[in-house]
Amino acid sequence: MVNRRGWAIVAAFAVTQTVGFGVLYYAFAVLLRPMALALDASTAVVTGALTASVLAGAVLSVPVGRWLDRHGGRALMTTGSLLATGLVVAWSQVRTVAQLYAVLIGIGLATAMVLYETALTVVVSWFDPPHRGRAVLAVVIVAGFASTIFMPLTAALVDRWGWRTALLVLAGVHGALTVPLHAFLVRPPPALRARDADPAHAGTVRAAVRDPRFWFLATAFVAHSAAMATMAVHLVGFLVHSGHPAVFAASVAGLLGVMSVTGRLLLTAAHRRWRLTTVVTVVFAVQGAGAFVLPLVAASPAGAAVGVTAFGIGFGVASLARPQLLADRYGTLAYGTINGILATPVTVSRAVAPAAAAGLLGVCGYGAVLAGVGAACLVAAVGIAARAGTPPPVARSAEPR
Repeated sequence: MVNRRGWAIVAAFAVTQTVGFGVLYYAFAVLLRPMALALDASTAVVTGALTASVLAGAVLSVPVGRWLDRHGGRALMTTGSLLATGLVVAWSQVRTVAQLYAVLIGIGLATAMVLYETALTVVVSWFDPPHRGRAVLAVVIVAGFASTIFMPLTAALVDRWGWRTALLVLAGVHGALTVPLHAFLVRPPPALRARDADPAHAGTVRAAVRDPRFWFLATAFVAHSAAMATMAVHLVGFLVHSGHPAVFAASVAGLLGVMSVTGRLLLTAAHRRWRLTTVVTVVFAVQGAGAFVLPLVAASPAGAAVGVTAFGIGFGVASLARPQLLADRYGTLAYGTINGILATPVTVSRAVAPAAAAGLLGVCGYGAVLAGVGAACLVAAVGIAARAGTPPPVARSAEPR
């Protein structure tokens, strides 16, 4: 039987996740310098607002997961979309650094209600295992182009009308697309009513957090998140430091976005022949090797491109692999709560790692930073591989049909 409602939700999320990431996350990099000038603040101080935003989102990871397990995503995501749209309008009017931090913290809370963690939890609840991977892939493949679409769009808007008007336009785009799609297409899965009353929910969560394999996975994804965030922030600076022009450095760094989509497609293809844990372990190990080798080859344009490509192959893999690994092991009964518990340290590492890397950079240089990135990827590979064959600690819940 074709899961038409589930696929309609997937189509909606392909749009809302692309717009959400583009407006609420990627636009910030383009707006950074104009905002710093307008607020008479350093770029470091303004960048801190984004860090605060990401950390604020981490605070809601577990409450949002519990809500999704019990009520589904429609009301939560619609409310989050309305809140985010209003806050982007408020963002356009900030006059002080304190106001910027307050608005960005609010946006961070809103993103916890509407972006990947929430959307993919809804998708997982709607699909049985044979179709779940393809449904998650459809969302993350399209959303992988968020930076490709919205960074140039934001730059063009800023160039023509300034950053404040650019944000008003982006708020209009965000509200017009995300609010109605979340309100009219997102529905609770068929098994939600039974799940809400199921006393096994708390037991499933307890069994998961007592499962050593869960903490191996947590270590892997925290380490990988830290490595990805560090490379995203510091790669352009490293390539310029290696002697390349800024335009070349930015262009090569742009390969990360392209390779994130490529990596997701390769992961899906390889998973048809090999176990998912095996494929993800290999990809993370290749990333680690790429980070270790990059300082040795980055002086030449070809070497820089090859090194970044090797690292970029796993740039988008975690967002595709994590929902499948968690749902396959623990089922969908308490998926939202379990994923929220895991998402909290993952989100914190994404917020904190670039700043920690900047401190290391000031003392030891780029070689040490890239060695740290490589080591984090290898830790992630070991975490995925460790105890990969152990059975789940509890019987999995009935899958939706």
